[in-house]
Amino acid sequence: MLRRFVSYYKPHKKLFFLDLLAAFTVSAIDLIYPLFTQTIINDLIPNAEIRRMVMIAFVLFGMYFIRAGANYFMLTYGHLVGGRIEYRMRRDLFSHLQTLDVGFFDRNKTGQLMSRLISDLNEISELAHHGPEDVFISAVMLIGSFVILLRINVPLTLITFALVSLLLLVTMLTRKNMRSASLNVRKVNAEMNSRIENALSGVRLTKSFVNEDFEEEQFDAVNTHHLKRRYDFFKAMGWFHAGTNLIVDVMSLVILVLGGYFVYLGQINVGEMVAYILYSTYFIAPIRRLINFTQQFLTGITGFERMVEILEIRPEIDDRPGAADLAEVEGLIEFDKVTFQYQRDDEDVLQNFSLRIEPGNSVALVGPSGVGKTTISRLIPRFYDVASGAVKIDGIDIRDLTISSIRKNVGMVDQDVFMFYGTIKDNILYGRLDASDQEVIEAAKKANIHDFIMEQPNGYDTIVGERGVRLSGGQKQRLAIARVFLKDPKILVLDEATSSLDNENEKIIQAALTELAKGRTTLTIAHRLSTIVSADEIVVLGDQGIMERGSHKQLLARGGLYAKLYRAQFQDIPEQDL
Repeated sequence: MLRRFVSYYKPHKKLFFLDLLAAFTVSAIDLIYPLFTQTIINDLIPNAEIRRMVMIAFVLFGMYFIRAGANYFMLTYGHLVGGRIEYRMRRDLFSHLQTLDVGFFDRNKTGQLMSRLISDLNEISELAHHGPEDVFISAVMLIGSFVILLRINVPLTLITFALVSLLLLVTMLTRKNMRSASLNVRKVNAEMNSRIENALSGVRLTKSFVNEDFEEEQFDAVNTHHLKRRYDFFKAMGWFHAGTNLIVDVMSLVILVLGGYFVYLGQINVGEMVAYILYSTYFIAPIRRLINFTQQFLTGITGFERMVEILEIRPEIDDRPGAADLAEVEGLIEFDKVTFQYQRDDEDVLQNFSLRIEPGNSVALVGPSGVGKTTISRLIPRFYDVASGAVKIDGIDIRDLTISSIRKNVGMVDQDVFMFYGTIKDNILYGRLDASDQEVIEAAKKANIHDFIMEQPNGYDTIVGERGVRLSGGQKQRLAIARVFLKDPKILVLDEATSSLDNENEKIIQAALTELAKGRTTLTIAHRLSTIVSADEIVVLGDQGIMERGSHKQLLARGGLYAKLYRAQFQDIPEQDL
C-alpha cells in the first residue's frame, strides 16, 4: 500500500527533492542557533567581545532570510506537490470508474462513490506534502540535536532517549484504535453523502408528498450515526494526544530539573545548560511533529486505502483479448438461446430466449412488466453479459467485439431521459462531441426541437438546469432524439420513449422517432401499442418467453394476447377503426 502511495511522487520527484532540500535548510539553520547562543553566553559576553557579537548577529540575520525563503518554497511548492498528487489520484479514480460496468453502479450508491472521489481524498494533499517533509525535518532535527546533546551531557541525553522510547511505545499502542476509528468515520461520511445526494435529487418528490419531516428524520438518523463515529474517533485521538503529550511534558520537566542539578554539580556550565534546553526543545519539537503526522497519516492513508479498494475492482465486462472492432455494420441482431440473470443467485430474467431482427427492420417488444423487455435492450450494447447463449450483431458474438465499437453503433432513447447540467447545445453535442454547429442544428430540426430552441432568449446556449429541470418531458425527449440523430447509429433502441407524454407531444415525438428509425435496425419497447402498429414485427413476451409474434394486423386477426391488450387500450374506439 505504502509503495503504491509513494509511486505517485515519481512524476514530481524533482520538485519533491527541492522541497526536501528546503526542509533540510530550515532544519540546519535551526540547529545552528543554539551553538551561537552558547558561544555568546560563555565566551563573548564575559569577554566583552561586542564586535564578534555583532558579526554573529549579521550572520544569523542573513541565515534567517535564507530560512524565510526556504519556508516560502516549502509552503508554496511543497503544497503544489501535494495538490498535484491529489489531482492524479482523483483523476485515476474517476478514469477507473468510467471503465467499470453498469452492474457496478447498480450495486453502489452514487453518494458513496462521490465520497471516495472527494471527501476521502481531501486529506491526501496535506499528507502528500507534509508527510515526507515532516518525517525528513524530524529526522534531521532528532539526529542533529541528539548528537549535540550527547556532546554536552551523556547521562542526561540517555535519560531523555529512554523517555522517547516510552513515547514510541505509547504511540504504537494507541495508533491502531485511531486508524480503526478513522476508517469508520470515512465509511459513515460516505453514507451521509449518499443520503444527502438521494434527498436533494428527490426533493420535488418529497415536497409533492409533503414528506419533509420524514426526510429530516432519515437524515437525522444518519447524522447521529456520523456524530457517534466521530465521537469514537475523537476519543481515540484524545487518548493518543493526551498520552503522548504527557510524556513530552515530563521529558521537558526532567531535562529542566536534571539540567539544573548537573549545573549545580559543575558538570555543565550555564551556557551549556541554555544550549541544552534549546536543543532539547528542538529534540522535542520534531517528536510533537511526528505525533501530529501520525494522526495525519492515519486519516490520509485510510482515504487512500478506500481509493485503492475501488481501483482494484476489475470490470466484469471488458474487451476480450483479440476483440475486433465492429465495422461496416449491416444491423442484423440475433439472440441465440440467451439465458440471463442480474445476480448469480437471482432467478433467470431470460431463459433460452431466441430472436432475430433483420437489418433495417423494426421490431417491437410488448408484454407485462418484469418479462425482460428492458433487459433485452440492455444486452445489445453489452451493458450486461449473458449467462449462456449469445447476443450477435451481424453474426458475430458481441463478446468478440470491442465494447466501444458496439456502443458507437447503438443509439438509445429511454423513457427517463438524462440531461447534463449545461446548455441545450452541450446536451445535443453529447451524441458526437466533434460535431459542428450546423450538424447540431440539423439534428435538432430532425428531432422537431429547433423551433422551440430558437424561441429561447439564448437559443442553443440556453441552460437546461440540473437534470434538465427547466425543460418539459417532451422537450427532453426531443433533445435525446436529436442527440441520437447526431450520433447516427445503425442500430436503434427505443425503450418506452413516449410512454410518459401527452397525446400532442406523443405525436410530435413519434414523428421524430419515425424519421430517426429510417434505414436503421430498430428495437422498440412500448406499452402504448399505438406507437408500434407500423413495426415490421411485434413480439409479445410473457413469463414463458415469446407468446406471439407477427405484424399488427396478423396479431389482431389471431385474437390472442396482443389483440386483448390492444382492445383494452382502445376500448372506446369503434371495432371497424381498429
